[in-house]
Amino acid sequence: MEGDVKLDNKKITRREFVKTIISSGILIAGGSILNGCGENSTNPVESKEETKVADLEIDYLRQIITENPAKSRCIMWQSDDAMINPSFELRLNNSTEIKTFTVENSSFTDDDHENYQYTAKVDGFNINENCEYRIVDGDRCTKWHELKISDGKNFKMLIFPDSQSADYSYWSQLAKSAYERNQDAELFVNVGDIVDNGEDRYQWKSWMNGVYNLLEAMPFIPVMGNHECYNRQWKTRLPEAYLKYFDVPSNGSEKFERCYYSFDYGDVHFAILDSQWDELDDVEVGAGRNLITEQQDWLKRDMSSSDKKWKIVFIHKDVLQYRINGRPERREGFSDIGTEFMPLFDELKIDIVFTAHLHTYRDRGHIYNFEHNPQGPLYILTGVAGDVRYPGLWIDHALDEVIAPQPESDNYLTMEVGENQIDVYCFLPDGKEIDHTVIMQNKGLQSL
Repeated sequence: MEGDVKLDNKKITRREFVKTIISSGILIAGGSILNGCGENSTNPVESKEETKVADLEIDYLRQIITENPAKSRCIMWQSDDAMINPSFELRLNNSTEIKTFTVENSSFTDDDHENYQYTAKVDGFNINENCEYRIVDGDRCTKWHELKISDGKNFKMLIFPDSQSADYSYWSQLAKSAYERNQDAELFVNVGDIVDNGEDRYQWKSWMNGVYNLLEAMPFIPVMGNHECYNRQWKTRLPEAYLKYFDVPSNGSEKFERCYYSFDYGDVHFAILDSQWDELDDVEVGAGRNLITEQQDWLKRDMSSSDKKWKIVFIHKDVLQYRINGRPERREGFSDIGTEFMPLFDELKIDIVFTAHLHTYRDRGHIYNFEHNPQGPLYILTGVAGDVRYPGLWIDHALDEVIAPQPESDNYLTMEVGENQIDVYCFLPDGKEIDHTVIMQNKGLQSL
């Protein structure tokens, strides 16, 4: 309830009272003028700003990766009701100059629910000069949020495997503890199967609630998994909610727009691939083969046009095929992901390939021409970050070099990119290190 206030014997609302004292220049405690959004300022330029009240509530505020986060950001959010005339305001920290950006209404309907969603594409940053931003709708606004802009030199990123869950409290605890131990991280990625069911709105809310502090603090790099391609009846569908919730960079594709993409950060060029061609074939016969061929051609052009020092790939499904306990007919070898893309990764001199899907952590070392060889990429199967476990299911592969303690528990990874080396660490939820691999610029490998 706002409550009422009497001014000159006339009853007005508290919000109207605040507007009155601002426009009248009435001083409050401390001798300063109350400016827009409930902040104190003695700056006359700031005090002339149109009055806004900082009571605008939004949900699931998130930064989504762009082609070059040093120059641009994509900010997305939800609201309980449709916004009237939203805008996005940006300023350098402690500056009075505010730049306004337009906001796109990106609302959509899924799971029989209207998602009121909005997107702002912003640019014009100065490297290593932090900004603040707020969302405005009429005379209401959010508080100012920090926006850190980095040149990406010597950076750290957080890497989370499959977070699909029955109860997302495990995911929330893992993400929170990982962030608390890595406050200096500048990016984070979820390597597919973000949720258990891609149409289930409750699961998307639960996932975002579990990682809200990271989503606000740094750009998020989504990777599509097969579970993003299911409807509530567990039938295959296109990844509709995934593509709506995460406005990732365009890839120029006519049929598979934003299903795969790339971006630069510092000295690294990243490619995010789509491994869901089996699911796509269930929707449209033959489309899966088209996705494979299109991605292979795109990856050649994309990597060849990059002059970055390091080249890294994320793809959800794994490159190896494991024997399964109770399935003697299943043989050890390589999956279709591996047979289709590993020769191309060799050709393009990819430095690291991160995969997921199998809910177990495995460090395979470097593989070239389907066998251990320091000339090839480092292959890391990232593990599990949700509560879905496959205890005792997989029989160890001959190419596995480091295996997480069994039975499997949650884990997360960090990657630290330096001038001449990359360090990849794997941690249990309590912060215990279970693997550390160092890649030198000449592709030398050390497991510590």
